[in-house]
Amino acid sequence: MKKRILLTYFDISLKNQQSNYSDGLLLEVTKLELLPHDLTFLHQLPVDVQLASDRVIEKINAIQPDYIICCGMAASRTQLSVEAGASWKEIVLQTEVDFEELVAGAVAIEISHDCGKFVCVRVADAPEGVYYSVLDYLSQNQLTARCIFVHVPVLNQENLSGILADFVLIINKLALS
Repeated sequence: MKKRILLTYFDISLKNQQSNYSDGLLLEVTKLELLPHDLTFLHQLPVDVQLASDRVIEKINAIQPDYIICCGMAASRTQLSVEAGASWKEIVLQTEVDFEELVAGAVAIEISHDCGKFVCVRVADAPEGVYYSVLDYLSQNQLTARCIFVHVPVLNQENLSGILADFVLIINKLALS
């Protein structure tokens, strides 16, 4: 049976921003017909923690995915980064995905322990970062779905094929687990 995977990304957030790198990456994924998985895309989440979290949770309830891959752009990074956890104050929530296994065989993926302070994974003084909210929702409702957050760097002609290959590796490993 095919695993159901929900993939999310945010709308652009900066006035001079043309696109979101996550959007570009997921657009490339949609072009690949070789992926035999049941993929659902939740496009252009609002850059508002509560609204974005509500939309993701609503979609989780509607499709009951096996995995959720939340994506966010990370202009300061040079490779894909999977986020080990999401935090609020002293509380750190971790996913139950084995990251070492997930990134084995990848060309350039790092496991991040620095989620930052943006809408996607953490908000300075609110327990509402989207990644945190989803992990908390899954835990509170004892759902079996697993969630990861992937930071996507700037995409260009030189790095797109490698980043796409590593991202597809993540999808395939999740689907086979």
